Amino acid sequence: MDWDKLRIFHAVADAGSLTHAGDTLGLSQSAVSRQIRGLEESLGTTLFHRHARGLILTEQGELLFEATRTMSKQLETAAARIHDSEEEVYGELRVTTTTGFGTLWLAPRLPALYERYPDLKIDLMLEERVLDLPMREADVAIRMKEPSQADLIRKRLMGVRMQLYSSPEYLASNGTPTSLDDLANFRLVSQNANAPQVAAGAALVRELNSHPIQSTFTVNNYFGVLQAVINNLGIGLLPDYLTQGFPNLVRVLPDIQSAEVPVFLAYPGELRHSKRIMAFRDFVLEEIIAYRRNKKAE
Repeated sequence: MDWDKLRIFHAVADAGSLTHAGDTLGLSQSAVSRQIRGLEESLGTTLFHRHARGLILTEQGELLFEATRTMSKQLETAAARIHDSEEEVYGELRVTTTTGFGTLWLAPRLPALYERYPDLKIDLMLEERVLDLPMREADVAIRMKEPSQADLIRKRLMGVRMQLYSSPEYLASNGTPTSLDDLANFRLVSQNANAPQVAAGAALVRELNSHPIQSTFTVNNYFGVLQAVINNLGIGLLPDYLTQGFPNLVRVLPDIQSAEVPVFLAYPGELRHSKRIMAFRDFVLEEIIAYRRNKKAE
């Protein structure tokens, strides 16, 4: 099978347009079209449905696109390993973690990493969905549970607990609860128990809502919960790693907290010698050590 035609097919399938694929490849639309027709003739099948608004893969096209996508990821892995054989840490590193941890703990610390490695390019992907590391949807992940895939290298970073916090201004205006029953007189700010989040946090939300709380505000990530709390909307359920970044937060009902949530760093075994991965891993571990030291001093 003609590798050049496969490369062009992959670009067209990815772009959904002959014109856009041609722009990416530096080829004319007619040249791209000829290559696609040639590939279809060699395979004896139609790969695209042609529409005025673009191209849609046929069932046979979907099968071929899945194969070229796998090939592309394998080539990216090979290229990364080749680049990582150099002495300097540089190039793109795709990091995935949750919205809350990525925005509230990791991102504020990244300037120090860039200062150390100015040629590194971090692509930070924040979502609750667990990306497939062996399939190279990301290079490294920080996850709120231990990864189950056997071909991943994992390192436990720390434990997190969900606790109740408020702003001093909100408590000054509304008083401070001394028991769970007192929450009936306050607004509870949290993620919805059914929203994607760590199981321990969802369990505590359900427990709190089993009490007669009259006013609630829910949002689908901890960054939103934090914004509501610091703007005096109510008492919020937040991860305890926020206390250093937001020292004005006041812990409310200190006996109430979730079960511990383990935080793991993971990456594919095939990237164990990647200098970018090692640089990021070592940096995060240094920050964790500093975080633990500061937490003990509080």
